Amino acid sequence: MNARETLGEERISDSRPLVVHVMYRFDVGGLENGIVNLINHMPRDAYRHAIVSLTDVTDFRQRIRRDDVQFVALEKPPGHALWIYPKIYRVFRQLRPAIVHTRNLGALEVVVPAWAAGAAIRIHGEHGRDVSDMDGTNRKYQWIRRLYRPFVTYYIALSRNLAHYLTHTIGIRQDCVEHIYNGVDTVRFQPSDTRQPIAGCPFNDQNHWLVGTVGRMQPIKDQPTLVRAFIRALEIAPELKASLRLVLVGDGPLKAQCETLLTEAGCREIAWLPGERGDVPDVLRGLDCFVLPSLSEGISNAILEAMASGLPVIATDVGGNGELVVAGETGELVPVSDVDAMAQTIVAYARDRGRAKRAGRAGRELAERRFSLTAMVQSYQSLYDRLLGSHRTEPGFAGERAPTARS
Repeated sequence: MNARETLGEERISDSRPLVVHVMYRFDVGGLENGIVNLINHMPRDAYRHAIVSLTDVTDFRQRIRRDDVQFVALEKPPGHALWIYPKIYRVFRQLRPAIVHTRNLGALEVVVPAWAAGAAIRIHGEHGRDVSDMDGTNRKYQWIRRLYRPFVTYYIALSRNLAHYLTHTIGIRQDCVEHIYNGVDTVRFQPSDTRQPIAGCPFNDQNHWLVGTVGRMQPIKDQPTLVRAFIRALEIAPELKASLRLVLVGDGPLKAQCETLLTEAGCREIAWLPGERGDVPDVLRGLDCFVLPSLSEGISNAILEAMASGLPVIATDVGGNGELVVAGETGELVPVSDVDAMAQTIVAYARDRGRAKRAGRAGRELAERRFSLTAMVQSYQSLYDRLLGSHRTEPGFAGERAPTARS
């Protein structure tokens, strides 16, 4: 679909302020899932919403349950968006949003045409880092963020790590940055008393102990480290060969590498790689332990969903993972790319299933208490309300004098 087909020729009168959410691509992913949850759970009478994707909008849009959300795919070619600024400007002039909310570096440059089109509030969210800047030291990316800083009204950081990056590395004023955790749907993701069979999975014997992960099989998610840890775990504890099984749900360029590693180790028959699935809550209820081997993370939706599902979580100690996983209580943190440490932790839980279940129950309790969808939605709505209210009397930009937008 393109902007013309989605927007139509007529605008419907509606007094609710419009929030336009901008991202690079609207497809399966943690960032996009957070947008879906925010729109689905924010009171309908508070704000209207629109999705603007710099590239395309996939069938993932069907996850949004509201019927009043507009979708715009700008079909941007690779490279800088400068050449489609006029197109973006026209979209914003037609939509006339009260708030433009961009996410991550790939969408940051949109704040310029949004400002030019007269969008009053321009919020930028930092959700996580790319594989090319896992520790935030990329000078080019730092420079780009400073370049666009005058056009951003306010920043949202999903983790303390990202908030520190914005204030100390980029130089954003602390009073222009808010830290809001992702929330998890604890109704959709909830534990079962006993492990549930996963449709299509060959490992449904209750004697099996399933360790697994769910996510895009991209380099930054580093599923091969989990595969190597699984193989190493069987070397450390050969008695687990009869029960320990691996589940890798997701699709992407690393899938073939994972399959090759398993085949070469003679473990292909005790691992299941079904590709992308639409029944993630059911998949999680079919696991005994969740592992996130990522090289970098913001605030991981996958960890929150696993915790809400009552699973112990083994995660790499990167980004905001340590803000979610309470080591020794709800799971364990291991050094990034450390195959042996991950394998030892898998073995420890597989040998002591009572300990694993206790960690899972503690994770569920923490998800309900600290990471609810209600708290997340209230935080975003409160921020939107506050910024729109203050704009009427004192419009300001993050640490800079506000440019004058065209009306």
